[in-house]
Amino acid sequence: MIHKFIFDDTRIAYDVHSGVIHVVDELVWDLLDDYPVLHEDALLEKHKDRYRSEELAEALSEIRELVEKGMLFSTDPLGGKYNPPKENIVKALCLHLAHDCNLECRYCFAGQGKFGGNPQLMSEEVGKKALDFLMEASGSKKNVEVDFFGGEPLLNFEVLKTLVNYGKYLAEKKGKKIKFTVTTNGVNLNKDIGQFLNEHEMSVVLSLDGRPEVHDKMRPFPNGKGSHRIVLKNIKEFLESRNYKDYYIRGTYTAGNQDFASDVEYFAEQGFESISLEPVVSDPELVYSLKPEMLELVAEQYEVLTRMIIKMKANGKRINFFHFNIDLDGGPCLAKRLSGCGAGYNYLAVDPQGGLHPCHQFVGEQNFAMGDVFKGVEKWEIGERFKNNHLYTKEECTGCWAKFLCSGGCHGSAYFYGGSFNTPFKSSCILTRKRLECALYLSLLEYQSN
Repeated sequence: MIHKFIFDDTRIAYDVHSGVIHVVDELVWDLLDDYPVLHEDALLEKHKDRYRSEELAEALSEIRELVEKGMLFSTDPLGGKYNPPKENIVKALCLHLAHDCNLECRYCFAGQGKFGGNPQLMSEEVGKKALDFLMEASGSKKNVEVDFFGGEPLLNFEVLKTLVNYGKYLAEKKGKKIKFTVTTNGVNLNKDIGQFLNEHEMSVVLSLDGRPEVHDKMRPFPNGKGSHRIVLKNIKEFLESRNYKDYYIRGTYTAGNQDFASDVEYFAEQGFESISLEPVVSDPELVYSLKPEMLELVAEQYEVLTRMIIKMKANGKRINFFHFNIDLDGGPCLAKRLSGCGAGYNYLAVDPQGGLHPCHQFVGEQNFAMGDVFKGVEKWEIGERFKNNHLYTKEECTGCWAKFLCSGGCHGSAYFYGGSFNTPFKSSCILTRKRLECALYLSLLEYQSN
């Protein structure tokens, strides 16, 4: 399977199963469509009026050589079959320190951080039990990860501090390494908190949606006032304290900022280099949702962003746009290419009461409650459902050229908005394919420059 596309007059053929990117001329571009179904003599006859026979013969020879090397029209190395590992090794936890928030973001999937319930903070006891669970459930794995999440986790900062110290103690005792990340809206991010995060080398995901008018419209305080000014100030002071290392600015774009490339440009102007800006995934009826008729314009923004990144690099400025990062060297045989994020068996979310769930998207969904940190996982069958929901079981994914780069999309988006658990959200698919074309083009330029 190959995918052909043109970006700014560059003809590109991406070989899906090998992960190889080819730049081709117009002749090869024309031959590729028919090569799998026509004999070479028929190809020569079909194109003889447009190209000289010598040119055709040379191009066909080049294609034939690439096919023989497994770099073009390569076959699926697993033959369309995948047996997920039987053992469930939990390598990462998402700890919901707070089901409460000091903002009222309009698009919040968690209902302003409360996940459909009353405001709650995770206790020290529950948090420690969660870390005990992780150390046991990770088996022989040496590296484990914990993401402090919410709501707004810094509302429960004292417990966060206790758990970081306890987690490091457990990891050392068990001969493991533990990595902590905190996802925060930045409202409470002050000097003391920043100092603790820096001292413990914690990764930080900082929520900021873009230009002031964009951010304030979607991420206000409960009194309706915008949060941009305070959040931007806190983020800048914090990042300066750690020399702009180990962070991502993470935003969401909606129907209100379909020109989201301008928000990435705004981030760059503020001095931010590590940037993630994702489309809102929500009920299509909501006013801020991305409607089907908007997708063409929104997809074009990824092309605008690509040209912006190229121009910035030429001027000596580099930004790391998270969703343009793809792994071509790893190859499509990696299990992660087939099973995605590992939700439900490698990665679990813990609510403030200690309940275990497949991921943060499913917290509050009783049908997906798997157990708790006190008794452990009691319903591994839920995790098995996630584990077996991979590329080869999703009908709409099997014939998609982007399958090994997106891994079938988000389980939560499929379940809540795609129509069924194993049906990808169509709007996300459209935008993901465009984004990946841009990512492939940038990867090609990066390779050519080295």
